[in-house]
Amino acid sequence: MNPHENGVAVVTGATGGMGQVIALTLARRGMHVVTIARRPQRAEDLRTRIAQSPGGGSLGVIQGDLSHRAGVIAACAAIRERHGALRLLINNAGAHYPDHRVNPDGIEMHIAVDYLAAYGLTRLLEPELRRGRARVVNVASDTLRDTRQVKLSGRPRPATLDIDQLDDLTTLNPARGFVPFQAYARAKLLTVTSGYALARSLAGSVTINAVHPGIVATEIIDDLIPSVLRPFGGVIRRTMLSPDQGAAAALRLATDPAIRETTGRYYVRDSDTITPPISYAADVQNRLLETTDRFFGLETPIP
Repeated sequence: MNPHENGVAVVTGATGGMGQVIALTLARRGMHVVTIARRPQRAEDLRTRIAQSPGGGSLGVIQGDLSHRAGVIAACAAIRERHGALRLLINNAGAHYPDHRVNPDGIEMHIAVDYLAAYGLTRLLEPELRRGRARVVNVASDTLRDTRQVKLSGRPRPATLDIDQLDDLTTLNPARGFVPFQAYARAKLLTVTSGYALARSLAGSVTINAVHPGIVATEIIDDLIPSVLRPFGGVIRRTMLSPDQGAAAALRLATDPAIRETTGRYYVRDSDTITPPISYAADVQNRLLETTDRFFGLETPIP
């Protein structure tokens, strides 16, 4: 175990635009930042930038693939081997897929990457998070409150969950009737829903909050722009937030002393916001936790 005076922060997706800003900012505050990368060489530029930055922080890279169960479990084992306590876990990694794909576990890829990776890291690293009295920040998307890609008229259409599908994760986002944008939103809704329950079970030692950082001009946004608007992609991106602006919302939840004890909340940037009613339903939360813990071979916590 390597002691780090200012604490250890696990940041997923740290090689992307917003993730790089988060990792650099935390390192400049003297933290040791750990990230997980399928191709560790992609993190070398970030390691160099951190080494050349003031603050005395550093970067540790663990090779791993968070898109399937074995990869999540292996990454957590590597983190536990190196660090006995964690100060921060920022689940920033996310992905959007234009077609229906499943991982080696038979799980649709939005569910795997945008939900299970964050959940698995939080639960499997729970002892280390408790020791560090950590904050967990889940980077979500406000698509969970409105799945319309073009919002010119009409009422919001929140992401939906079928409670009868929550006993088997392989039934979520099936191929039949698959709509990528809705599949992405549903995975983010699962993250927020489970986060509310985990926040209760970890209250007093770990805080868990979720944040929509705004519409940020990152790689994922290219897939989220509706096909009819893609010819105007360059113009649209110029109206979006920069990665620095998007990262600020996640960093606030991770570092602001004024909200140190705040937990079980969802923010749209800095605004505490209500999510769809189903996300607060106890039976939905409990069934989701039971199924997801079973997937990872864990005993379900008491919410």
